[in-house]
Amino acid sequence: MGVLKKFEQRLEGLVNGTFAKVFKSEVQPVEIAGALQRECDNNATIWNRDRTVVPNDFIVELSAPDYERLSPYAGQLGDELAGMVRDYAKQQRYTFMGPIKVHLEKADDLDTGLYRVRSRTLAGSSSQNPGPGAGPGPAPAGPPGGYPGAGGGRGRAPGGYGYPQPTSAPPMPSAPPPGMSQGGRSGSAGPLPGAQIRRWIEINGNRHQIARPTMVLGRSTDADVRIDDPGVSRRHCEIRSGTPSTVQDLGSTNGIVVDGQHTTRATLRDGSRIVVGSTTIIYRQAEG
Repeated sequence: MGVLKKFEQRLEGLVNGTFAKVFKSEVQPVEIAGALQRECDNNATIWNRDRTVVPNDFIVELSAPDYERLSPYAGQLGDELAGMVRDYAKQQRYTFMGPIKVHLEKADDLDTGLYRVRSRTLAGSSSQNPGPGAGPGPAPAGPPGGYPGAGGGRGRAPGGYGYPQPTSAPPMPSAPPPGMSQGGRSGSAGPLPGAQIRRWIEINGNRHQIARPTMVLGRSTDADVRIDDPGVSRRHCEIRSGTPSTVQDLGSTNGIVVDGQHTTRATLRDGSRIVVGSTTIIYRQAEG
């Protein structure tokens, strides 16, 4: 079961009680939850093969009418959203620099039904994934990022917010580890002559070997790798193995995002992240 579906089920028990008024708002909590997932994907920073850091402090900007409806329940809704982020990060093997917090703010420039999500990375006492009730970290530890979360294809708005980086916060690495480029991917020009390259993808912790020149991903049972996600088309995209490997959109409804960029075709490197619907696909390759 997907993280968003679990989030919806947790809220269902509250609809007739505390959250009855929340669901009268034009902005639905599940919309915000989906935007937080995309915020993590779009601002993921690869430190090394085993660690990808994502923002842990989020601000959801709402129109004045939506904020008035949601603000009385901001604490409980923030905890539920933070729990969803924690579950999604566990699924995607993301880590945090500190506790996860989700705040609601009013934005006078937004119309009813519109919202924005902004994020930052705050350092805390632990780099593990803390529970949603933990207190905020003392200082930001990484670059700010923002995703213009205007649901339903509404107009984009600037996102992201940041603060001066203090000396007490653990800094981002000034240089990548040996053999890694700034993006956290292999810095070599290509495989050694005669070397055999293994290629695979990882989806929700499951590994799928790329054993043929092409691999079709989609919701159809005819796809090489079936993705059970309502935001994924029947034949959504195709990975073509080669030097270099590439991913090609197959005319899908929602398109593809590769390493944070909306595109129809992109070159893949070890660690590249392909987002289709609300699902993240990690491309991997290695010699031997």
